[in-house]
Amino acid sequence: MNNAKEIEDVDTLCIFIYSKINSEIIEKFPNLKYIATRSTGFDHIDLDACKRAGIKVSNLPAYSQHSVAEHTFALLLALSRNLIESTRMKSSLSVHDLNCFTLNGKTLGVIGTGRIGAQVINIAKGFGMKVIGYDILPNKELTKKLDFNYVSLDKLLSSSDIITLHVNLTKETEHLINENAFNKMKKGTVLINTSRGKVIDTQALIKALESGIVSATGLDVIEGEEAWRLGQSSSFINKLLHKGRVILTPHIAYYSRESFQKTLEDTIINLKSYIENKPLNIVNK
Repeated sequence: MNNAKEIEDVDTLCIFIYSKINSEIIEKFPNLKYIATRSTGFDHIDLDACKRAGIKVSNLPAYSQHSVAEHTFALLLALSRNLIESTRMKSSLSVHDLNCFTLNGKTLGVIGTGRIGAQVINIAKGFGMKVIGYDILPNKELTKKLDFNYVSLDKLLSSSDIITLHVNLTKETEHLINENAFNKMKKGTVLINTSRGKVIDTQALIKALESGIVSATGLDVIEGEEAWRLGQSSSFINKLLHKGRVILTPHIAYYSRESFQKTLEDTIINLKSYIENKPLNIVNK
């Protein structure tokens, strides 16, 4: 936080995902008691350090699930219809060169079935897809409502035509999709990630694309995305972008006019609730 010195006396911070909060930053705010992040994810905040300092942290668990789920399918449809290549298509090329595929009848593996994952499953049903899910906390009511089954992670990896990630970044989920996971996938799997970049081992993804284990990937998040957003592309991002059917968007799945408005409204609710000593959506209890 470049402006920490200017606001060191505050007792409340309202931040977004690009403000990194760690022990060093916390020491600069001796009066800090509460942090409201305008995001669902909170991996940019050291929750243990905040808890040791007596600082409560709240997030926005439900402001953008529709936007992220729709962006997930925007990426998937762009890949299935090979939209990027088709815009460059010349009359001399055959439509068979586009190698398009339908979503109907495909098996979609959803890793993480919280609010966003549930929306993705709901949309998938509209396309006539078969859905299997994996979650460390299975929601039995959700399986009845949306008509899908939970399976083990290994079963999901080996059975899915398309895999989409909707988990928080934690010690357990960092590089959840690694070389070992890729080796369990069917050849030609399509991979979508709108969660956090570090959930996928990018070097392992490059190898999976080269070997054909992954035939296409749509990524809204990626390791090292902060540098990429500043125009400082790393070597592995450049490698990814030259691997054919790869679509990379700059961490914008959360955004829509509607979700931005809800961000403002829900952040105000969180702040007012804290002021009234009835804090909501605390993630480091």
